[in-house]
Amino acid sequence: MSTAPLAISIAAGLALALDWTMREPPAEYHLVTLFGRVVEWVDREYSQPRLAGAALALLLPAAAALVVYGVLWLARPPIVTGLVAGLLLWSTSSFRLLLDITGRAIEESETDIESAREVLPALVGRDVETLSPELIRSAAVESAAENLSDGLVAPLLAFGVLATVSLPAAGAAAAYVKAVNTMDSMLGYPGAFGWGSARLDDIVMFVPARVTALLLALATGAPDAWWRARRYARKTDSPNAGWPMGTMAATLNVRLEKQGVYVLNEVADYPSVADGDDALVAVTRVGLVSYTLVALVGVIRWL
Repeated sequence: MSTAPLAISIAAGLALALDWTMREPPAEYHLVTLFGRVVEWVDREYSQPRLAGAALALLLPAAAALVVYGVLWLARPPIVTGLVAGLLLWSTSSFRLLLDITGRAIEESETDIESAREVLPALVGRDVETLSPELIRSAAVESAAENLSDGLVAPLLAFGVLATVSLPAAGAAAAYVKAVNTMDSMLGYPGAFGWGSARLDDIVMFVPARVTALLLALATGAPDAWWRARRYARKTDSPNAGWPMGTMAATLNVRLEKQGVYVLNEVADYPSVADGDDALVAVTRVGLVSYTLVALVGVIRWL
């Protein structure tokens, strides 16, 4: 019986081990950082910005995926392919760092609000200087749910699904999803040039956002929270971000608010520190389950 399918499990296990112990890869070798430099280089003035932005949104993630596919296709034997895929998967997903930053923001919102405001920009893009402790915790919980979807479940889901085809295809899929998300975060601001990146991200994240919401509901023992969250999901500008955030609001029964933009579960109270800790537990469970499910793809293919 071929052991090649177990390379999928090796990749998932290695990615989790590296993420948990080392957080992020060194910046000089981080694939997202390297891709971001390319995005920065193409972010310039164009005579037809919407057309240029849409073309780059299509071309750059596809190019990144093609490079990753080629690297994994050339890697031999299967165990080496699995190790290289694990390194690539580590670079395209983020788990422990999300937990660390979110946990610090939540705890320090109660004890050292200025320190909490300093760490929060690593999670959110909003102005944090005037946020109260309650709104700091709200922002942290919202962002933990959204970043769980964007930064972990989405690349792992793409990797796991395409792993049924081949390991090079799985790595390419994870790289593509991460590249699309990176372009959206860097260029998807209001304006013609970022329009293509934002719309492509909306399409690519459609399934992962809803899968993340379902996993959060199951992880907290409230499966109906996924269904209850649908009325909150429509309140955010993004067609996707409201699903994991709304599920978190529903399952914890807390109010999540970005002032002047949206309020989710407006009849509830803002998150307490204990609620924030419960959110971290839920995110941790979903992350571990996600890695486990990918690893099981390899085991099942081997059997």
